[in-house]
Amino acid sequence: MNFALLGKIFNRALSKAFSKKKFLLLFPVLVVCGLSIVFSRALAYGASKWIKLSLVFLPVYVSSGVLLGVGILLARIYYREVKGLALRYRNVVRESAQLLIGVSYLSLPLLLAYLILWTLMGIFYLLKQMPAIGEVIGIVLSFAPFLLMLCTLLLGVLSFFVLFFATPHIALKDEIGISLGEEIISRLRADPFSNIVLFLMGILPLVIISLVLSLAAMMTGLNYAPTESLLTTSLLWFFIMLPFSALSTPGVIFFFNFATESHALLKKRAA
Repeated sequence: MNFALLGKIFNRALSKAFSKKKFLLLFPVLVVCGLSIVFSRALAYGASKWIKLSLVFLPVYVSSGVLLGVGILLARIYYREVKGLALRYRNVVRESAQLLIGVSYLSLPLLLAYLILWTLMGIFYLLKQMPAIGEVIGIVLSFAPFLLMLCTLLLGVLSFFVLFFATPHIALKDEIGISLGEEIISRLRADPFSNIVLFLMGILPLVIISLVLSLAAMMTGLNYAPTESLLTTSLLWFFIMLPFSALSTPGVIFFFNFATESHALLKKRAA
């Protein structure tokens, strides 16, 4: 793997990221994911810290399952584009329907793992509320919530790893095998440096776009929000979410395009 080859697959993935048909396929999905975030923010209004914590991360893991499904479609479309094969989006969706049903269950382990971490965090919130000794116990055991929060964040990173490495692996097959996890882990072990570099290259544009859009959204919320009522705040975030989703769509398409390129590159090297 050399710089010229990386530049070639990066540029090819980028050139296929600005497609009207792909935009129309992905944008409604991102809007649904955005709605889950807006709805969670509305539910968190005036809630306890423990409930707010769950509503911050829960949409992420729900959205990862949805994105895994649409990512498989994008990976299959991109593969056919690069290979010059006949391509009709309707046929790709029809051929992938059975596979998408099975894929929907792959996000459940991450979601269940998060719910377990959230439940454990709730125990420490309860201990801290104990009369007289609650504050002392909370301070002494503060390392445990720290570790739980760390695990929650690492779980979020893991969900992006799953999207990057599992999506093309599943998309280029007709069924999900039991050995899927073993195959991906063996690929990572064989060449961790190349896998990490490719992952960072694939996610970097999306991270930059998300950071800029998030900063603009936060500044808008701080300086333009008319009132702090639940209804107006929710409507504000809803209408901000629409252009946010539209502008981040090319970054997500590139992410899955480059994931497909990376999978094909490493598979060719291993052959």
